[in-house]
Amino acid sequence: MITGLDPPHQSDTRTIYIANRFPQNGLYTPQKFIDNRIISSKYTVWNFVPKNLFEQFRRVANFYFLIIFLVQLMIDTPTSPITSGLPLFFVITVTAIKQGYEDWLRHNSDNEVNGAPVYVVRSGGLVKTRSKNIRVGDIVRIAKDEIFPADLVLLSSDRPDGSCHITTASLDGETNLKTHVAVPETAVLQTVANLDSLIAVIECQQPEADLYRFMGRMIITQQMEEIVRPLGPESLLLRGARLKNTKEIFGVAVYTGMETKMALNYKSKSQKRSAVEKLTCRAHLAFVAASRTVLFSWTNHVHQHHVSRSMNTFLIIYLIILISEAIISTILKYTWQAEEKWNEPWYNQKTEHQRNSSKILRFISDFLAFLVLYNFIIPISLYVTVEMQKFLGSFFIGWDLDLYHEESDQKAQVNTSDLNEELGQVNYVFTDKTGTLTENEMQFRECSINGIKYQEINGRLVPEGPTPDSSEGNLSYLSGLSHLSNLAHLTSSSSFRTSPENENELIKEHGLFFKAVSLCHTVQISNVQSDGIGDGPWQSSLASSQLEYYASSPDEKALVEAAARIGIVFIGNSEEIMEIKILGKLERYRLLHVLEFDSDRRRMSVIVQACSGEKLLFAKGAESSILPNCIGGDIEKTRIHVDEFALKGLRTLCIAYRQFTPNEYEEIDRRLFEARTALQQREEKLAEVFQFIEKDLILLGATAVEDRLQDKVQETIEALRMAGIKVWVLTGDKHETAVSVSLSCGHFHRTMNILELINQKSDNECAEQLRQLARRITEDHVIQHGLVVDGTSLSLALREHEKLFMEVCRNCSAVLCCRMAPLQKAKVIRLIKISPEKPITLAVGDGANDVSMIQEAHVGIGIMGKEGRQAARNSDYAIARFKFLSKLLFVHGHFYYIRIATLVQYFFYKNVCFITPQFLYQFYCLFSQQTLYDSMYLTLYNICFTSLPVLIYSLLEQHIDPHVLQNKPTLYRDISKNHLLSIKTFLYWTILGFSHAFIFFFGSYFLMGKDTSLLGNGQMFGNWTFGTLVFTVMVITVTAKMALETHFWTWINHLVTWGSIIFYFIFSLFYSGILWPFLSSQNMYFVFIQLLSSGSTWFAITLMVVTCLFLDIVKKVFGRHLHPTSTEKAQLTQTNSSIKCLDSMCCFPEGEAACASVRRMLERAIGRCSPTHISRYVRVCKKSQRVFQSAVCAVLACTSQSCTAISWTAL
Repeated sequence: MITGLDPPHQSDTRTIYIANRFPQNGLYTPQKFIDNRIISSKYTVWNFVPKNLFEQFRRVANFYFLIIFLVQLMIDTPTSPITSGLPLFFVITVTAIKQGYEDWLRHNSDNEVNGAPVYVVRSGGLVKTRSKNIRVGDIVRIAKDEIFPADLVLLSSDRPDGSCHITTASLDGETNLKTHVAVPETAVLQTVANLDSLIAVIECQQPEADLYRFMGRMIITQQMEEIVRPLGPESLLLRGARLKNTKEIFGVAVYTGMETKMALNYKSKSQKRSAVEKLTCRAHLAFVAASRTVLFSWTNHVHQHHVSRSMNTFLIIYLIILISEAIISTILKYTWQAEEKWNEPWYNQKTEHQRNSSKILRFISDFLAFLVLYNFIIPISLYVTVEMQKFLGSFFIGWDLDLYHEESDQKAQVNTSDLNEELGQVNYVFTDKTGTLTENEMQFRECSINGIKYQEINGRLVPEGPTPDSSEGNLSYLSGLSHLSNLAHLTSSSSFRTSPENENELIKEHGLFFKAVSLCHTVQISNVQSDGIGDGPWQSSLASSQLEYYASSPDEKALVEAAARIGIVFIGNSEEIMEIKILGKLERYRLLHVLEFDSDRRRMSVIVQACSGEKLLFAKGAESSILPNCIGGDIEKTRIHVDEFALKGLRTLCIAYRQFTPNEYEEIDRRLFEARTALQQREEKLAEVFQFIEKDLILLGATAVEDRLQDKVQETIEALRMAGIKVWVLTGDKHETAVSVSLSCGHFHRTMNILELINQKSDNECAEQLRQLARRITEDHVIQHGLVVDGTSLSLALREHEKLFMEVCRNCSAVLCCRMAPLQKAKVIRLIKISPEKPITLAVGDGANDVSMIQEAHVGIGIMGKEGRQAARNSDYAIARFKFLSKLLFVHGHFYYIRIATLVQYFFYKNVCFITPQFLYQFYCLFSQQTLYDSMYLTLYNICFTSLPVLIYSLLEQHIDPHVLQNKPTLYRDISKNHLLSIKTFLYWTILGFSHAFIFFFGSYFLMGKDTSLLGNGQMFGNWTFGTLVFTVMVITVTAKMALETHFWTWINHLVTWGSIIFYFIFSLFYSGILWPFLSSQNMYFVFIQLLSSGSTWFAITLMVVTCLFLDIVKKVFGRHLHPTSTEKAQLTQTNSSIKCLDSMCCFPEGEAACASVRRMLERAIGRCSPTHISRYVRVCKKSQRVFQSAVCAVLACTSQSCTAISWTAL
């Protein structure tokens, strides 16, 4: 069920006067409704600046730097306010421009929609106006293929029965045609003049976001009499839907503008955030809290999310680093100044105000000054870089041709880019069965009629037993139906025997079964001529070729098509008349009522009137909802047959009927009318009436349809298991069907010990069974256990025994939950999410009933299947097939996590390198808060000099070949449980940053600091020259460190890596070579040029860079040889394997033509090559279309038989 944000209203209902004909008495006050404008934009010209600034400063990172900037303005700080203000201004401006442009596009889109032309009935004629001018109560005319501009109640159409067909693909993704009908009194009003004379009032519920729920009634005044008609979802035409197969319709607007169901669903989706993003936000929040203390506590409204223990430790350590450096510097300053000669030296005399100021205020001021000096340990560019990485990186999923499904022409979709790295951290996968693991393409296979099983073989229904090719006793029931006039032939040749007195009854029951199948449904039929269908004894090919059925449920379509193949063909309905042809003979049934399917009843029914006048109820549904309501028929045999069907993995439905007496029907009709016209508690009243009607049924039989598995489902589930991911299947199917499918798809192994928690009746019974299962798991010496639990038992287990249930589940390799309601699916995922381990959960489904679990899981995957697009619309990622999940997790998830983890830690590493020399420098300047670097370097370090290499790394890095990752799922375990953001990895990066910073500072100090002849002209080595030397070594080292981390080199990596170093040198030469008039000081004038003019400077730079990187290289070498991870072993194997260059090459559409030239080239070399060896690479070339590179590798294979020693870059 799709829900969203419902608008507040004072009344539960609204009263709408059609054509706005209000009562003439003066006592009536019209209700006020909003106009029909759609507003998707956030800003206007007047509120853009204040609203955008408010939203941006709600981000903790921006607010943090704003506080730093204000502190720099208010107190005497060692750095210029520009160092914080300029980066902040840059980030705010870029973000504002981006958001302003996006909002401008939304304004243009809104104007286009709101200005669309529409025709409205006013003053007895059609008036052309704009969509935004439609008012509630207006009668609107819509032509074929036009989109409904508001939520309309259908009044009439060009058809006599007032019906029309629509498609709601833009709302819920369902492409099937839906039929909507007008009430009989307005259906005949097909002209503007007639509609203008209509006097009617609609009373309906206030707008809500549920697309499938609408309650109301229409009160029509005719000849001074009031006629009341119920209105339901079948009467409502939703904004955004499109009129199909109907020339025109007239409808009255009931919901307009932002109160339409489509607009209300804009707001329904909540935002998810990844663990890394939560980590970053919590880091920023912690630092802000340290700097602003109580004064700015208003930002505590920021929504808090849980972070793992390792993440919390990570944040605490960095908080300690910042606060400790500031406190230590402040204490040492006052310790140093305790001596009189350093408290007020002759060259820095204090003012009278400074001497008389409070020591506490001076201490706080100095602490804040040091905090400002060291604040660059948290770079503002980190937030922007992570956001850019997520946004740009998400495009690679959509561009991946391996995730493209050619048959349906669907590529992977990314609905949110905030969760990319979470794909690499999944611990649990929860999947639906139907349409997710299976194709959702139903094929009728078997049925049970009157206690006898039949199966369809080659388009013929054959009783269970002899095969159709036997020499005797083989005439199928199908043939028997086609010769109803020859009973002797049927009884003598059929494989089942009956006594003469039972023959007519038997045929009657069999015919009634397929009549029920042909009439009890909501299938629509395309407007194709159907004359002649079923005219002969067998016209199945004609039926299938001329009739095309549309159904919201594939089960219904499969059953109606099966009945048509058997000879009972549904050929459509018009004016409440359903028509079927039985072996060429036309029969008409009047459709009196439809008792719609719902997930609580798990059945649907229709009430029809035959030509003879008898009124029949036909019902179909799950056996658990049909069999308990049956009082006749072969119930026990059918129950056995249903269980047998389920064991084969078939989906089952039971069929039953009931005949009403005239008095019974009058009572039913009255109660249905009362329930359907009720405005309060309509659902409860309808459920009560439905239960009253659908009882005392006579069982006709059961159907079994097959939903075959999707391609490579078994391999995908096995790969997930090898990756350490536990797979749970959550389905609404019955126990036997679900178990059979789980076995066939590899979710359960044949050797797995299957435990069951089903059919529990009480809390005590459930608890005892759970304790027994826990003991069995402990005592049984079985490697893997599987658990099967049904919905009823699950409800009991979750009520009071959650901990025991979770203990059993955690010890099971696979869990199957059957007979699950949608909300139960979400509750199970919620239970796993809040467990002590805090695992990352992923839910995958294809239907509207899977939306709740998709939104509940950390990561939601929608399958773009045949049950509509609700799941895809509400998911974080959408794929066409379940098999694509392996590439999404093992390749994209792996890469995204590696990239983002390295990005975050590298940013902190390079800023530890940046700030630590500043801290060390205070020991040499008496903690005077003198800055080591020039203000321009402080400002541009994170924005220009070191930002691009890590950004490109975070977009393009592939530390191991994608094919290796997908073929070796165990590599996924190396990054599981947030391994790369563990405390051990974090400490390594932090210690590495400190060690490099010490080398930068003390290396420069001891190598160059006391060299007075450095410049060759006798000029002494100044503090700006020293700081510039440290900064130069730092920029080169941190950039080279990024190069060491890079495994996958492209021309873009080379450009930004070496280009960043070159840009730094060019900028510094330019910056220090000119006297800039707008700068208050010219400290850097000619400093960089003179520094680089010394040969000893180049020697010092080279020595320090090599020393820093040597430590890292040694660590990597020893780590790989002494304790290699699985990923490092795979990298080594990949390097030493033969012709692996084929695996990572690009392809292009002209591959087939180019492959022909490759084959000719290989044929010329065939004298020197093994034919088997050549054909192998030709096949690879044809299959993958990796043409040029495949050709090169194939030719090299001919000569060297290996690509081991060949560098693709050299090629």
